[in-house]
Order: sequence, then structure tokens, then C-alpha cells
Amino acid sequence: MRVRVYMVTAMPPVAVVTDTTSYLPPDLAKANGIEPVSLYVNFSGDRTTPEADITDLDAMFDELRSVDELPTTSQPSVGDFVECYEPRLADGAEVVSLHISGGISGTVGAAQQAADALEREGKGGERVHVWDSQTSAGGLGLMALVAARAAQGGASAEEVIERVKAARANLKIWFAVDTLEYLKRSGRIGAASAWVGSTLKIKPILTLEAEITPVERVRTSKRAFERLLDYARQRHSSGADAWVVQHIQAADQAELLAEQCREIFGTDPVWVSEVGPVLGVHTGPGLLGVGGIPPDHLR
Repeated sequence: MRVRVYMVTAMPPVAVVTDTTSYLPPDLAKANGIEPVSLYVNFSGDRTTPEADITDLDAMFDELRSVDELPTTSQPSVGDFVECYEPRLADGAEVVSLHISGGISGTVGAAQQAADALEREGKGGERVHVWDSQTSAGGLGLMALVAARAAQGGASAEEVIERVKAARANLKIWFAVDTLEYLKRSGRIGAASAWVGSTLKIKPILTLEAEITPVERVRTSKRAFERLLDYARQRHSSGADAWVVQHIQAADQAELLAEQCREIFGTDPVWVSEVGPVLGVHTGPGLLGVGGIPPDHLR
């Protein structure tokens, strides 16, 4: 009797890469195998520092308040991405690389250039899948976490991307800032430029959909806080109970927002974290944000 032997070929593992503007807590990123590639902050006097190396935000914002010209920010170099991708490709993995919106950063372009260079060199660059999240901060962090959970479940790179696309379609993130001045000075103000020059002293509430997009303007910080809670209730009513809170030098407000959001959602946040220097240069201190996705995307 002839016995047929069927060979089962395992799919290559999928490595998940993002960038530091996700502001995932380091322990959470490490536990889920997510590798963040650092963007840079360029201070006056030709001082360029990887965002990941700036740990004293108080000192940085003190400097911002005292300078006439804001620092600039820049994407990782092509070499930074090559250095990240090359060992993972050498191990036989595919790479899903998810990044800050191409509407406000050149990070996606640098990542794709690195993939193309590795393909030309015969080092597997065709196995790198670069994806523009069209968001950042908590939104990008949630997308990276969705990708990591899918990869851990044995999904192929194409399946991981499909899972991330579905989650992105269900993502909503809002953030309130103290002033539009930093966004105006940095040139990242997007469609919110229509509010510049208003005679009202406003507290803008914004979102990021490819670029900075205005949602509404309120008169006081108290009202901005109340509206963020209203948006959290909208997320809960939509079944989007995997939520995050982020802030910039507003730890007390973030703690209070998280406390009240626990009552709204009936669950703990996926994480609470402080937004770092790259986005902080553009928004200034005082940012407070909330948003989320349906928890099924993380399973």
C-alpha cells in the first residue's frame, strides 16, 4: 500500500516594527515583541538627539518656553530602518512596519526606502511591508499592538495588515491642546489653521486623520476635559472599549481622565502614557487625549 506523505510548511514569523511616536510603554512594547525605531529632535546649535534618548521632558519644555525658534524634528534615517530590518529578515521573518502618518512625517518614506534597498541587495527587503497608519501616538500604538497580537496568533504578514486596516477603520482618537501656537510655529497645524487668528481664547480639540484635523473649540480647560469624557462615552456606546489616555506634562489631569473613563468603559485602559518630545515640540505641553478601538481587534 502506497502511503502519501504531506509536507506542512510553516509560515515565516512576522516581526512588528513601529516608531517612537506610538509612545507605547516600553514594557508593553517589549512584552508584545514590538520594536520602535526612534525619530529625532533637532535643537539649536546642531544638536540632534534620538527621541528615545530624551528622558527629561521637564527640561526640554523649559527650553522650548525660552527659545525664539522651536526645535525641529526629523524621521529616522534609511540606515536606522536597515539596521532594524536586516537581522529580522536574516532570521527568516517577514516584517510589518507601521508608522506615523505620512501627512506629517517622512518616516513612512524612509522605511520604504530601506525596504527597497534591502531588496536590491538581495537581503529580503521584499518581505518588509510598510504601512502608513495615518495617525500617531495612541492611535499608532494601538495599531502596533493589533499587529503584534495578530502575529502572535500565527497570522501571515498580509493577514496582519488586513487586521490592522480593519482596526484603523474603527479607531477614534481626540486630543485637546492648550494653544494652537506650537502647531502654528512648527508648521504642522493642518486644517486647524482656520482657527488661527480667532479673537477668542480657545482650547482646541483636534484629531489626526492623515493630518491635524480640527474637531471643535471650547473656551476653557474644564470644558475641554468634559468634552473628552463625552467622546469617551461615544466610544463606549460604539463598543470601542479598548481605550488609552495620553498626555504631555499633564499627569494629574491624565490620572483624573483615566479614573473617570474607567467608570465609562467598565475596564482598565490598555495603557496610560506621556507623549514624548517629537510630538511635544509640535503641540506644546498640556495636551490631553483619549480614544480607542473595539477590543476584538486585540484578540
